[in-house]
Amino acid sequence: MTQSIPFGARSTADQVLAGVDLTRKRMVVTGCHSGIGLETMKALVANGAHVVGLAQTIDGARAACSAAGTSSTPIAWDFTNFDSIDAAVDSICDLPGPLDAIITTTELGNPSVPQGRYRVELSSIVEYIGHFALVNRLADRVRSKSGRIVMGCSEVTTDHPPTEGVTRDDVGRRHFYEPLVICGRAESANAIYAKELSRRLAPRGVAVNSLDSGSIRDDRLNEHRSWTQRLLDPVAQLFTKSAAQRAATAALLAASPQVAGISGEYWSRCQITHGNPRLADEVLAKRLWETSEQIVFAIRAANRMALQAAARNDGPAGRPSLIGAADQL
Repeated sequence: MTQSIPFGARSTADQVLAGVDLTRKRMVVTGCHSGIGLETMKALVANGAHVVGLAQTIDGARAACSAAGTSSTPIAWDFTNFDSIDAAVDSICDLPGPLDAIITTTELGNPSVPQGRYRVELSSIVEYIGHFALVNRLADRVRSKSGRIVMGCSEVTTDHPPTEGVTRDDVGRRHFYEPLVICGRAESANAIYAKELSRRLAPRGVAVNSLDSGSIRDDRLNEHRSWTQRLLDPVAQLFTKSAAQRAATAALLAASPQVAGISGEYWSRCQITHGNPRLADEVLAKRLWETSEQIVFAIRAANRMALQAAARNDGPAGRPSLIGAADQL
């Protein structure tokens, strides 16, 4: 029986890790420049861990590491570009020793990514496939028997499912969309991916969990909100968690001994929650995994072709990013 976790919605990242010694632990945090990523990194470093902080720019990563403390390493990674993802992975693998945890967050640097075909939010698609590529390449570096992977989740929103069929020839387009629309509004593809990853890494004793990132208040979004929404802000703030509170679940899953050995669960407010019933659908999870691998393969192939074409023409390579691939939806 799972032990009771004495934390909840108002707990902070520092509170859930109080008294936990993370000396000699090495962890990776994506989106370290702000929000959950920054607060998670600060709490981990404060307890002795060495954290590799990933942000979309090296300046952002350096600023976050400076705020967190000296026991951190800044690395730039742009999850919309596979060259950047591969370079970040190579830099992490050059560091000595295994990883004790990987924590991904879902707060985009640019919240105004346009919608694609069938009105799927491309921000969710782009960030999911970028994290899929990153985590899959780093999974072998996670310490066996005690390592942890924590996947932050954001919503995948859709208006309605497509009416036409999906074929294997549509890799990167409709075939990518179909598993996402089945996921529904409640969970992101990251949560279903985490469920399948937990099954695949179970023989090594690596725990994989996903979490609800919670409500996000970002002043950069104000220009996209109505005056009535802004008028209600003072009331809404009474029910909105701070970044430190939203980071509590990520910090708990990454490093607390109270959740050791728990894997394959979806968490919210520092507690296991049932989430979307689709999370228990193993067929869906496997199909999403296979589709994601096809997307990664297709993008890498397109990158190679662009490089070869540039070499023949003695010109700069027009390397397609994940944004470009997602635009084909």
